[in-house]
Amino acid sequence: MIHLERKTYSQLGTITAPYVHAVKHKDTLYVSGLTAFGSAAQGGDVARQAEEIFRQLKVIAAAENTTLSALIKVTIFITVVESLPALREVLFANFEDHLPASSLVQVSALFSPDLNVEIEAILALD
Repeated sequence: MIHLERKTYSQLGTITAPYVHAVKHKDTLYVSGLTAFGSAAQGGDVARQAEEIFRQLKVIAAAENTTLSALIKVTIFITVVESLPALREVLFANFEDHLPASSLVQVSALFSPDLNVEIEAILALD
C-alpha cells in the first residue's frame, strides 16, 4: 500500500480550499502551488510576490529539516512574461548554487487578478 502523508503548515495560515500545502511520499515532498495571496505582497510586482513565495518555501523546508538546496524541481506560472528579468533575479538569489530543474509557464490569469506568479516545488527529504 502506498503511504502518502498530507501536510499543512500552520505558519502559512489556514487552508479553506480542497488541498493541502504538501504531500510527502517516501523521501520526496510535493509542494502545492504557492502564491502571495493574503500577504502584504499580494498586488505587488512579480519580484515582491516571488520573494513572498520563497519565504513560504523556506518555512516549509525548515519544518521538514531541510533548506532550499534540496529543491529538485520548480514549476513557475507567470501572467506577464515581460516580468521575467525581475523574476530571474529573485530565483538566482534564492537558489544560490543549488539550481533545480525548472519549468516556466505563461498563463492568462491566476485565481485572483492581483496575483501574477505561482510556484510549485518538489523537494528531496532525508
